[in-house]
Amino acid sequence: MKFYKKFDNGLRLVIEKMEGLYSVSAGVMVKTGSANESAEENGISHFIEHVTFKGTPNRSAYEISDYIDRIGAQINAYTAKEMTCYYTKSTYEHYEECLEVLSDIFFNSLFSEEEMEKEKGVILEEINMSEDTPDDLLFDLLAQSYFGNCGLGQTILGPAKNVKKFTRKEVKKYLEKYYTADNVIISIAGNVNVEKTAELVEKLFASKFVNKKSKPQVVSKIIEPKHIYKYKPIEQSHVGICMPAFSVDDERGEYLTVAGIVLGGGMSSRLFQSIREQSGLAYSVYAYNSTYKDHGITEIYAGVNPENRDLALEKIIEEIKKIKKEGITEQEFSRAIEQVKSSLILGRESTYTQMILSAKYLFYLDKQFDYEERLQKIKNMTLSDVNEAIR
Repeated sequence: MKFYKKFDNGLRLVIEKMEGLYSVSAGVMVKTGSANESAEENGISHFIEHVTFKGTPNRSAYEISDYIDRIGAQINAYTAKEMTCYYTKSTYEHYEECLEVLSDIFFNSLFSEEEMEKEKGVILEEINMSEDTPDDLLFDLLAQSYFGNCGLGQTILGPAKNVKKFTRKEVKKYLEKYYTADNVIISIAGNVNVEKTAELVEKLFASKFVNKKSKPQVVSKIIEPKHIYKYKPIEQSHVGICMPAFSVDDERGEYLTVAGIVLGGGMSSRLFQSIREQSGLAYSVYAYNSTYKDHGITEIYAGVNPENRDLALEKIIEEIKKIKKEGITEQEFSRAIEQVKSSLILGRESTYTQMILSAKYLFYLDKQFDYEERLQKIKNMTLSDVNEAIR
């Protein structure tokens, strides 16, 4: 059973009632992330996500964690290119307490200068860790090579110089722009009382927004593609290739998901078999699609010995040309379709997965996620659909 309500101030609530389960996942999804930031703001969405947990008038940072631990729940958050999510996962007997904590940190976070300064040190170490993780660094550079130094080309963490200078005033200004009723979705999945939950959300969230309308969102653009090379004194060359795909509202994106599985989605994929199994050039090699509001990209990654970098690239490009020219086979199509179906079906058993799916569908497509409709679309997909999308 799915319940949906749009409150008068624009806040949206979606509840996926999942009979027979004992867990509940609750999320507060904000439609803003690194792609929505100016160059000077880059990193502030992620910074806010961190400092939101650093205390309210009702609870210190420790008391927030301690309270959640005492009821056996989990609380966390993440920042992405186009959204920020605060969420909890708990047994159904404690989800109401979790909603109250989410409401408390979302509306009452103090953003004290002292706590913000301490958290800057934490985030600077996160940036250092990313710099020391070559594949993370590679994907940041790959996005920059495709989208430039703004929008989707910006990193989620932002540059260290930005993080060091963020002030409480800048945080508040950003919150006023995007943490608004019409820019937020409350998504809940689990075996809950729908009517009671809707009343609780109205009390804890809908009634508390001051700002109702968000500022216009930033629209990312594709630049003239360029190659980026960065030297690091490490053992491998990390190679990435980025190609156009489809935006999240284009049904052909589903077809490229199938193509991506065939190209580089597992141990039976073409890239894995060619680059690793047959040539022994890489331990890790894969491809996947990323879909956004206005754009989509297919990304390919391989970690190889520097001496084998050019040969590995040649073989990767050979596989790209081959799949474009010849498409995929009936056998490959059938295998990939089963993987897509099983991923969807297994996700039905996760309250967290359903909570995220429900929120993303509302954000990107302005409609409710329909499991049966999605499954039917997968079943109706044809080999010719996929091969046309590849071309």
